Amino acid sequence: MEGEGNRQLRAARIAAGYNTQESLAEALGVAVRQVRRWESANPPWPRRLEVQRALTNLLGQDMESLGFTPPAGIPGQGDSQSRELPRTQGMVTVPVPGATLQPATAGEDFADVTRRHRRLYWTVAPATLHPAVVAHATLGCALLPETAGMTRRTVAAALAETFLLAGRIEFFDSQKPASAKETWARALQAAGQADDQLLGSAILAHTAFIPGWAGDRQAAMERMTAARTYARRGSASAALLAWLDAVEAECETRCGHIQTALTLLGHAEDVLAAGTEHDSPEWLDWFSPVRLAAFKGHTQLTAGHLPQARETLLQVLDGLEPSEDKQRTVVLGDLAAVEAADRHPEEACEYAVAALEQLRRTWYSTGMDRVRDVRRALAPWQHESCVRDLDDRLYGWETTVSALGR
Repeated sequence: MEGEGNRQLRAARIAAGYNTQESLAEALGVAVRQVRRWESANPPWPRRLEVQRALTNLLGQDMESLGFTPPAGIPGQGDSQSRELPRTQGMVTVPVPGATLQPATAGEDFADVTRRHRRLYWTVAPATLHPAVVAHATLGCALLPETAGMTRRTVAAALAETFLLAGRIEFFDSQKPASAKETWARALQAAGQADDQLLGSAILAHTAFIPGWAGDRQAAMERMTAARTYARRGSASAALLAWLDAVEAECETRCGHIQTALTLLGHAEDVLAAGTEHDSPEWLDWFSPVRLAAFKGHTQLTAGHLPQARETLLQVLDGLEPSEDKQRTVVLGDLAAVEAADRHPEEACEYAVAALEQLRRTWYSTGMDRVRDVRRALAPWQHESCVRDLDDRLYGWETTVSALGR
């Protein structure tokens, strides 16, 4: 178990990609011992205004959210900034003096709503669910300083999961990586409050998607190293370890390291087959052997292994649960891409249209990205009737307005 210290600053530093105190000190132009003091249990308030600005700019949060307490006479920053998600409330390390202590049932009551939001994610439109998740996070930030002991840890863990879910909606459903990065930093802070190593691992692995999808392999691998460290300390289950392999494989695929990705996916399959004595956390509902196969099919497609990709993705399509509508749009898009790459435009259009029909019922930006990629690949056949029919669906009023409004 790590020392107490300033977990807020440490979590924000790691989430921003500064895995060591030395790297943050270099970016700020200060001595390493200064960063060590800031990450201590009683961090001193930085006196120089330019240092405060550099800290908040680099880490994307105000000073109080980073664990600093302003000296008497210096106004805090939290109330002066309007943000989509709550900033400083609840990110303190001790209960606020004079606050009304919440009953022991508060933790489980708050966590119960978090669990319901987790299930709703798969069926409720992101534009509808996100405000509710944000409001729940605001409540958790208000509750946290009014709790203690196990109740506090329960609220903090549920708050971390709530922030994680909000970030997933922002990144995967709404294509807002900057917002997701900030939200996941706050998720990591809350996980630190709960001292939940496995949640910390999951959050850090999610942050790897941001540089990974942007092609920044070094930054993605640094975040994955941190995620694996947290998983090791938390005695992760086989499913969580396999998912970490899958996330790293996705990043490697997008960065052009296809063989490395295939090796990681093979290792993930072996890990799942071997299993472990540790149970998976209940929040790990976004991963399963079928989801691992979906990762594999996409990588096979990218590698140009079209027969293997087709076989894998068809098996995934058959194995998806009825509630997995978002994943279904991605798989249909990948199957369309397989057929386009194999010069079968009619089959590609059939899968793409099926994906659009699914997107009409359950919007998912990642799925729409797949369809758009397929349409680009169909450029040599753009005058064929099947492609024109696809365009009619792709650029219909409802689809176009939905895409622009996300």
